[in-house]
Amino acid sequence: MKPLPSSFYNRDTITVAQELLGQILVREIDGDRLSGRIIETEAYTGPGDPASHAFRGPTPRSRIMFGPPGVAYVYFCYGVHHLLNVVTEQDGTAGAVLIRGLEPLEGLDRMMKSRKNLKEKGLMDGPGKLTQGMEITLSLNGWDLTRAKELYIIRGKTKPGERVITGPRVGINNGTDKLWRFRLR
Repeated sequence: MKPLPSSFYNRDTITVAQELLGQILVREIDGDRLSGRIIETEAYTGPGDPASHAFRGPTPRSRIMFGPPGVAYVYFCYGVHHLLNVVTEQDGTAGAVLIRGLEPLEGLDRMMKSRKNLKEKGLMDGPGKLTQGMEITLSLNGWDLTRAKELYIIRGKTKPGERVITGPRVGINNGTDKLWRFRLR
């Protein structure tokens, strides 16, 4: 299957955050294919969003959020976890969607080994857990997700009866009033 095109990401960040639900994140590494269905996201916009890295405008860290769309923004959080975001909006406008949770589909054994976890339940239910399980590191910061190579997102779908639950973003101190966390239930 073909990766989602840049036009998918070149839209309003909130819309993309919701429409990433059900899509499939694919990681190809050392001849193995790991994949998971995206089940949770959070949206972060630009200067009007105090929880966003782009709140103060472009900086060496946040510059990637200003475009182009469809690029991976990977950063190291709290000196512990790598986090994966997908850049959204038109080039020059800040926006990114944090991928918060996956439902594993392929490569479960390798994911469990990478996570040092012997249980499937809860394996990818957090942004740090999923990057560890999918072996996503800073080396993929700036990666073009529209290429069918190493890291990309393909079309998936929601399951019958699933619905989108909206709530506040977690792990932030500012911008907690924005209900920009989206989960499939």
